[in-house]
Amino acid sequence: MILIIDDDIAVRTSLLLLFQKEHFKATEASSAEQALSVLAEKNISLIILDLNFSIETSGKEGMELLARIKAARPLVPVILITGWGTIELAVKGMKLGANDFINKPWNNDHLVQSVKTLLHLQDKKPEHHSRKQLNNLYNFKQIIGEDKRLLDLLETVGRVAPTDAPVLITGESGTGKELIAEAIHQNSIRISKPFVKVNLGGISTSLFESEMFGHVRGAFTDARTDRIGRFEMANKGTIFLDEIGDLDAGSQVKLLRVLQDRSYEVLGSSRTKTVDLRVVCATNKNLDAMVEKGSFREDLLYRVNLITLHLPALRERPGDIPLLVNFFINNLKEIYNRPALTVAAEAMRWLQQLPLPGNIRQLKNLVERSVLVSRKDHLSIDDFRLQLESSPGKKGTLQLPEVGTLTLDEIEVLMIRRSLEFHKNKISKAAASLGLTRSSLYRRLDKYKIPYDETSD
Repeated sequence: MILIIDDDIAVRTSLLLLFQKEHFKATEASSAEQALSVLAEKNISLIILDLNFSIETSGKEGMELLARIKAARPLVPVILITGWGTIELAVKGMKLGANDFINKPWNNDHLVQSVKTLLHLQDKKPEHHSRKQLNNLYNFKQIIGEDKRLLDLLETVGRVAPTDAPVLITGESGTGKELIAEAIHQNSIRISKPFVKVNLGGISTSLFESEMFGHVRGAFTDARTDRIGRFEMANKGTIFLDEIGDLDAGSQVKLLRVLQDRSYEVLGSSRTKTVDLRVVCATNKNLDAMVEKGSFREDLLYRVNLITLHLPALRERPGDIPLLVNFFINNLKEIYNRPALTVAAEAMRWLQQLPLPGNIRQLKNLVERSVLVSRKDHLSIDDFRLQLESSPGKKGTLQLPEVGTLTLDEIEVLMIRRSLEFHKNKISKAAASLGLTRSSLYRRLDKYKIPYDETSD
């Protein structure tokens, strides 16, 4: 049962009717005393609390009531109702244990979505499955590993994926944050809708609004045609905001607005558009430390991290390195038609003790370059060491020897072309052999302008 706490009868009535329509049981309270009495007498699953539920407008009474609620029923989720003028107060409420805050005037769909998410997370208790069991329950085929920390993370992914909970994925560069974001989408109810990736670190401040919200022709000097923004592209699906820690202060405010209200204005147009999507963010930065320094908005942090997933560095799970190496080798066998490719046992042990600051991305590049350069099918320590140490004066980078050197992009293009050729332009098979999802391969095909035939799949 949902408890609505507000002194305004119109607000209470409106919310009671909304929840009745959505088949939720709900009750109401107009004062702190009545709310605590209802909480003691009834089995309350979730609370809607207006911070200014009395004549007092400072929010003091609302905060005091929130503290008493969390002391009495710490596991009951609380959604705060607030106006833009009291966002700072809502953030204080989140620190006291509130789970979400909704702006006035609220969007019914957004509020119901938040309620369903919190109730689902409350009901779905953590379990402990083996990797084989997880594979039977969820679509995690692109994520390689059996380390306990990774399995615990995948358990959480499986638990939160069916909800619309905003997720923040943290971890060092190269740990696979994009794969986790795609796994969340692939196991959600939005699987048939778009998955749109946005590298926020690659968008300049001047282009942020145009990229994210779109623009109409004539909105600025170079706007010769209308452009659809990333939020509109992701409507009904999932938007993955990578490198959110790189956003400047002005762009953070604009992003917060659309995440709060699920609405935005196209650049050059006064018409407001609404959007329905799942938000997943990622960063390799310490956002809590950035909040302390004042370089990242605290209210934006609370808006994007209802669930936080931290990916361990590869050096923290060395037991997964042989699994990853074998996965890469098996893909390369098909791409280069070298079925006899193997890695010596001592070479595998040597790879496990490397620090690999670039994590999975660095390991993948190391294996691929070693296969490309070596004429042997049985790779030894020397084959890998040569590629690891080939950059002059910079140990640990992955560059080919000076003669015939290839860039990472050139190697990626080469492998994609060979994979498409080998699999006769079948996108699904080519993506699988490269260890990518279809959407990831499509993005690379567009990035490198590699022609492909969608009808051949």
